[in-house]
Amino acid sequence: MAENDCRTTLIAAATPLFAERGFNGVSVREIAGVACVNVSMISYYFGGKEGLYAAVLNEQFAVFKGVAEIALLKADPLKKFELYVRGTVARYRRNPYLLRFYTSELTNPTPCFATIVKPAIQGVVKTLQEFFTDGLSHHEFREGLDPTDTALALAGMINFYFLVEPATGELVDHSPRRDEELIRHIMDIFANGALKQGK
Repeated sequence: MAENDCRTTLIAAATPLFAERGFNGVSVREIAGVACVNVSMISYYFGGKEGLYAAVLNEQFAVFKGVAEIALLKADPLKKFELYVRGTVARYRRNPYLLRFYTSELTNPTPCFATIVKPAIQGVVKTLQEFFTDGLSHHEFREGLDPTDTALALAGMINFYFLVEPATGELVDHSPRRDEELIRHIMDIFANGALKQGK
């Protein structure tokens, strides 16, 4: 097996195991067995289980770099928020384990939290803050709203939708065919709130 192939195979084998059972719930022997490689390859490529876990998290959280790219676009702030919502929905569809790592690291952080997870989350929140601050400066959003609270509320709305999917499958269709409707609803709630005008 080529060097890059072995490294990729180990990350692919470890990702669902770590996502489902956490860092402490998986042994290097189990990962090597699933990957069909000698257990020594984990130390060779990653320096041990911690390095492999960090590589998995780096791969998972790299998708958040796309949020910073939205900030570079020539678009009004509300459109940037929509692109963020659209990108987040697509991100969870393409990366089914991302939310597990996200919530696991928030509730039971490993040493990787400070170096990988926290900077990724803070980067997203800061970018959303910038979108909102830009919108305030152009009088596109209501005065008096805190940019950080607003950024966290929007991010929380989307994340919670996917987080509770296992518990709400009988209540709402979570399939990708509803993604456009979901994006429209989130943007409508974000832009207009839930109260009727004049209330």
